[in-house]
Amino acid sequence: MNVNLLISYIILGLTLAAPIGPVNSARLDKGIRNGFWHAWVVGAGSMLADAAFMLVIYLGLVQFLNIPIVQIFLWLFGGFVLIYSGVESIMKVNKFKISSAARKKDSLFSCFLLGFFMSITSPLSILFWLGIYGSILAKTASSFGTSHLLLYSSMIFLGLTLWDLCVAGLTSGLRRFLNDKMLTAISVISGISLVGFGVYFGIQGILALIS
Repeated sequence: MNVNLLISYIILGLTLAAPIGPVNSARLDKGIRNGFWHAWVVGAGSMLADAAFMLVIYLGLVQFLNIPIVQIFLWLFGGFVLIYSGVESIMKVNKFKISSAARKKDSLFSCFLLGFFMSITSPLSILFWLGIYGSILAKTASSFGTSHLLLYSSMIFLGLTLWDLCVAGLTSGLRRFLNDKMLTAISVISGISLVGFGVYFGIQGILALIS
């Protein structure tokens, strides 16, 4: 077992999770609005979807994801989820006041489902995992054999988990130093970002349906 390789896979998991995208935008929004646990469960839902993708690829069931009707459904439904979430975030802006002790929080379960559906319906995530994780499995198997593939895969997942904890901690800690106007601006920007991703997904789904 190669310890340096294990560490490199943890770092890989961190770098895979770090790019700004729909899930990180949602993490930021929920964390700013509600605190640590709400940001964390968005990431937990996303990680469950990531685990599903990894399992599908690990078991060699990639052909299912290559079916055109499945890809079209994922583009369109993923676009709907993102647009709905972004619009909801923007619509709630005027109701959000950090000074309000009695403000209503989003449920943890709804945040979990948000993260899960954002990732599981994202063709970009599918292509990402097919391209990155699929090639990693092939390279690892050819270089080190197949006996530790599951362990190395777990290290990638550990990296994803560490990123989720970092973002959740950052958003809940950052919240203490921001006023209502700054938090409102962040929520609007996050909402617009989600709508933008959703529109892109929807356009891609319509183009795929037409062609």
